[in-house]
Amino acid sequence: MMKSVLVASALATLMAGAPVRAQTYAPGAPVCLHVFGELEGERIDCIFTSFAQCQAAASGRPATCVMNPYSAQAQPARTVRRVR
Repeated sequence: MMKSVLVASALATLMAGAPVRAQTYAPGAPVCLHVFGELEGERIDCIFTSFAQCQAAASGRPATCVMNPYSAQAQPARTVRRVR
């Protein structure tokens, strides 16, 4: 009886947690390949070290290359200062 109460409380605790959302962009590489379409399915692969490398993989496919905003190598957005 005690085992079933412990199992039930453990399951209730696990099921009460909020669902976790996966991060779209992996932080491993600075360039990501965004693949879309019904044939290959929609996904984002962050495995490229250069934009040219990603473009070569995207050639002839329903895909585009994007900069990874979560990469440690990503350049921060530049702000333009106007001089008066």
